[in-house]
Amino acid sequence: MDALENILTRKSVKKYKPDVVPKELLDKIVEAGLHAPSGLNKQAPIILVVTDKTVRDQLSAINMGKDPFHRADPFYGAPAVLVVLADKSASTYLYDGSLVMENMLLAAHALGLGACWIHRAKETFELPEGKALLEKLGIEGDYEGIGNCIVGYADIEPEKKPRKENRVYYV
Repeated sequence: MDALENILTRKSVKKYKPDVVPKELLDKIVEAGLHAPSGLNKQAPIILVVTDKTVRDQLSAINMGKDPFHRADPFYGAPAVLVVLADKSASTYLYDGSLVMENMLLAAHALGLGACWIHRAKETFELPEGKALLEKLGIEGDYEGIGNCIVGYADIEPEKKPRKENRVYYV
């Protein structure tokens, strides 16, 4: 698939088959994320690849928090969650982490997988439970959660939504 077609046909997937995504495919997605541009080439983002169901479900519960509107799995049943965190000491950490997320979303689509950006990574890793998980995994530093890239085999054909008009101005 050429790059432009990949960008124009990617859609967020919000229903997944329970099938495990092979590590080789996850490694390719991660590699694409690691090759995202970063301010001053600081490469501030890191990626936490979560395929262990217990840890994945723990992240899901932390992500939901106590919000009464979040009673279902925020990861839509996806078997893999690629969490992007970025070192806050880099002035461009938020942008750098966002570029990592986009690269991974596009890579997943190019590999025939479904993916979606799930928010609340920032809130997840500000909570004591999120901080404890990072500590348990040996991840040290002043990291902020940027996003959760859920990945799996789509169990639905996502609807292509029209683009809004009047969003481009030529000068």
